[in-house]
Amino acid sequence: MFDYIIVGSGFSGSVMAERIAKVLNKKVLIIEKRNHIGGNCYDYKDVNNITVHKYGPHLFHTDYKEVFDYLSNFTDWQPYHHRVLAFIDGKKVPIPFNLNTLFEVFPKSLAEKLERKLIDKYSYNLKVPILELLKEEDKDLKFLSNYVYDKIFKNYTAKQWGLKPENIDPQVTARVPICITKDNRYFTDKYQAIPNEGYTKIFERMLNHPKIKIMLKTDFKEVIDIDYANKKIYFMGQEFKGKLIFTGMIDEIFDFKYGYLPYRSLELRFETIEKEFYQEVTVVNYPNDYDFTRITEFKHIHPIMTNKTTILKEYPKSYQPNIDIPYYPVFTKENQELYNKYREEAGKFDNLILLGRLAEYRYYDMDDVIKRALEVFEERIR
Repeated sequence: MFDYIIVGSGFSGSVMAERIAKVLNKKVLIIEKRNHIGGNCYDYKDVNNITVHKYGPHLFHTDYKEVFDYLSNFTDWQPYHHRVLAFIDGKKVPIPFNLNTLFEVFPKSLAEKLERKLIDKYSYNLKVPILELLKEEDKDLKFLSNYVYDKIFKNYTAKQWGLKPENIDPQVTARVPICITKDNRYFTDKYQAIPNEGYTKIFERMLNHPKIKIMLKTDFKEVIDIDYANKKIYFMGQEFKGKLIFTGMIDEIFDFKYGYLPYRSLELRFETIEKEFYQEVTVVNYPNDYDFTRITEFKHIHPIMTNKTTILKEYPKSYQPNIDIPYYPVFTKENQELYNKYREEAGKFDNLILLGRLAEYRYYDMDDVIKRALEVFEERIR
C-alpha cells in the first residue's frame, strides 16, 4: 500500500510527489486521467519540430526566489521577456495599456496631456486597475478610462468569462491594469525564463524517483471510493490509511452533491502557417474582433530555424462536464459560497488535502501553485 496517493500530475501534484519521495522517502502513487504527465503545462514537438504548449501558452515568471531555485533543480533556463500586443481599431498596440500605448492610439498632444495627469495623480511605475480608474472625476482621465474599458477590457472579458468586468471578482480584473510606465513587457517579475527543454522535461525529472509510481489514463473514481458517511477513503477496495492529495475539481470528489461549480473552458485550434513568422510577438490579443481572444505563435517562445510556424487560436466557452477541460474557475460571490460548502465537507476528512486551482477554486499562476505546494508540504506533510 502507498503512503500517499495524489490525484493529478500538474505542478501541484508533481511538486508534492517529488518532495514526499525525496525528502521523506515515502511511497507515492500518482493517478492521472490523461495519457501524459504535466497537466496543462504539458508541451511537445509538433510535425514542424516546433515546441508547442498543448493547452495554451505557459510563460514562467516569478518574484519568488525559492520557486525559481526549486525548479532550477530540474531544468536550465533561457531568459524570456513576454510581450503582448492588442489589435485595436486596425492596429496592434502594446498591452498592458501603458504610456507607450497612449502615444500609439492618441494624437501626440492628447497623449502628452494624459501622460502628465496619470503621473501627477498616481506617480510613475504604478499599476492602476481599470475599475479603479473608472471612478475618476477628472474629465480627461475619465475619457481615458472609458476608452481603455471599451476598447480593451469590456469585450475581451465578455469573450473570456461570459460576464461583464464589473461582475467579475477584482482579483481577475486587476490582473491586467493600466501601467504608468514605458516598459512594454507583459510581466515585471525578477525571474522571467523558459525551460531550455520545455516543461514536460521538468515533470519527467521531477517524477523520476523509485518511490513514485504513476497510473496514466485512469480516472481516480476507477480506483478510489469515498465513504462520505464515515469519512473514510478506499483504494482498490481496501481502506486507505495514508493521505490523499487531491488536485482535481473539488465538486467532483464529492460527487457534485451541492451542484456543479462553474468553470470556463477553451476550444484550442492549432494551425501550421507556410511562412517563417506569422506575427510580431508571441501573443496578440483580439478584444473586439473575431470570436477568438488571442493568437499565440510558439516560435517566439522556443526559437527554431524553419520556414513554417505554428499558431494557436483560443475560443473561450462554457465548461461542459465530462466533455471539456476546466481551465478557469469563475469568480463570483455565488460560486465562492458554493465552493465553501465543498471545502467544509473536505475539512471533515482527516486524510484529505486539497491543492491547486481546481481543488481550491482559485486562480493560481504557475509560480503561485508551486509555492503553495511547497508550503503545504512543509505545513501538512513534513
